[in-house]
Amino acid sequence: MFTQRYSVTPHPVETLLTWVKSGEIAIPDIQRPFVWEATKVRNLLDSLYHGYPVGYLIAWRNPTVRLKDGTHSAGKRILIDGQQRVTSLMAALLGREVLTKDYETVRIKIAFHPLEEKFEVSNPAIQKNSAWIPDVAELFAPNVKLLQLTKAYAESNPAVNADEIFGTVERLRNIVNNHVGVIELAEDLDIETVTEIFIRVNSAGAELSQADFAMSKIAANETYGGNLLRRAIDYFCHLSVSPEFYGRTKKGDPSFAASEFFPKMAWVKDCNDDIYEPSYTDMLRVAFTSEFHRGKLQDLVALLSGRNFETKQYEDAIAEKSFERLKNGILNFINKTHFERLVMILRSAGFITSDLISGQNAVNFAYILHLRGKAEQMPPAEIEKVVRRWFVMSVLTSRYTGSPETTFDFDIRQIEANGLVGFTSSVIDAQLSDGFWSTLLPQEMETSSSTSPYFLVFKAAQVKLNDKGFLSRDITVQDLILNQSDVHHLFPRNHLKKKGLNRGRYNQIANYAITQSEINIAICDKSPSIYFKELSNQCQGGKKKYGGITSLAELKSNLAEHCIPESVFGELAEDYDHFLEERRKLMAARIRFYFDKI
Repeated sequence: MFTQRYSVTPHPVETLLTWVKSGEIAIPDIQRPFVWEATKVRNLLDSLYHGYPVGYLIAWRNPTVRLKDGTHSAGKRILIDGQQRVTSLMAALLGREVLTKDYETVRIKIAFHPLEEKFEVSNPAIQKNSAWIPDVAELFAPNVKLLQLTKAYAESNPAVNADEIFGTVERLRNIVNNHVGVIELAEDLDIETVTEIFIRVNSAGAELSQADFAMSKIAANETYGGNLLRRAIDYFCHLSVSPEFYGRTKKGDPSFAASEFFPKMAWVKDCNDDIYEPSYTDMLRVAFTSEFHRGKLQDLVALLSGRNFETKQYEDAIAEKSFERLKNGILNFINKTHFERLVMILRSAGFITSDLISGQNAVNFAYILHLRGKAEQMPPAEIEKVVRRWFVMSVLTSRYTGSPETTFDFDIRQIEANGLVGFTSSVIDAQLSDGFWSTLLPQEMETSSSTSPYFLVFKAAQVKLNDKGFLSRDITVQDLILNQSDVHHLFPRNHLKKKGLNRGRYNQIANYAITQSEINIAICDKSPSIYFKELSNQCQGGKKKYGGITSLAELKSNLAEHCIPESVFGELAEDYDHFLEERRKLMAARIRFYFDKI
């Protein structure tokens, strides 16, 4: 027989808002991205107004930790579920600005039609219509005078009854007295149990991630500077996307501007590089894994709670040390030299734009390796080589897709046990064997996705090897990627469609080549047997139709750089499937040649 490990208590909406404003309950505040659509905020208010249930909130009070003097301290409540609903109420009723997932500051205004008792997202048409109250936040302002407001409404709408409007508006204001159930988890629950509850609650959606859980835990702590650390994480992520946010931060948060963090991230305001724009999840992963040598963020929550993994007790000394180590990890992350060196390493491997990077977790672990190498005082050139090779290997093998935390945890523990160079070398040798290059990679390249990791790495290889664009004499693939280029179908799409091939068949990465727009347009829908013959004539004094190549030697060199078999001038010009098979082998060999050089 299991004992109930929670209590359920109804609380007025007004109490919840008071808790948030006073810091009694920890949720991501106004600097955290808000992911709900405005229509969901509208629906929430409508449900409250009609007395419908809006779901339970789930809170967990920080576990009691043993302080240095032997006493115990209870922490703040952390919302395990309900962050978006509470933030919605703050935005709609209190008129607070929120930050969208794109880091744009917006006011979510919900309008109310007293006659129809209907809510809608405010818009210019509603704002011009006197039948609507365009922003319900006006009704909840501390100094609002309902009598004056309804009188003004009645004057703008002469046909209405002012007393009825007053009663309707008063009913709306009273939604703050509606009760919302708060499930409070028992204080003595261990972190594993709370994590299990957290996972089950969020299994149907993506409202709250392990990183959100950790961020709430960090934000709840003031004793060891968690609230300041949380702002450092949020502000850096915001600045990496919107450098202009620097001035607003400096003016709007003077206490943070005076902290040690702000001057160390000031460099981001002058950075226009978008290769690595980390989210707070990315920052936590890198800072935690590099500093604690663990990969699972639930362990971070446990450590910040003071969890002693051996005794399974909560100790203040462990919480204090964990916040100190996390702070060090964050400072290392935002360090200008570290961050720019990582970006430089990625660029040196040919990944010159964010469009060539398919997943953040491969970049995150590359950063972890870089920081680890710095900590081991490895020579810079050796760090660069290890990071480059590991990053490309992890992209080619999709190492950090699926269950990245588990893989992060395994890899960092193996590095601890076997050393950075020893572990990375053994994994690369095992993963990128002769069989991978000759058999597995060509097979995996049978895909139509232009964003597949194999095509992205192939393009990065062409950048690194300074290849020219397809049929270009002077313009490189790098020039084309950084400016304007077309992905040309070597067997033109319409040519193949006329033969009855579907999208998945004609859109094969082995049929793609990076070229200038004008060359792509000139080739148009011609079959390879036609335009390759014209190319041959062009290189023997004939009319110049495609690019500036005028010699057979240059043409053969260009085709080799793009892994196009020379037999395309003969039987392969009409045998599409055989062409794809041969080109995949050549592309795989080209990527291997590139990998050996980095």
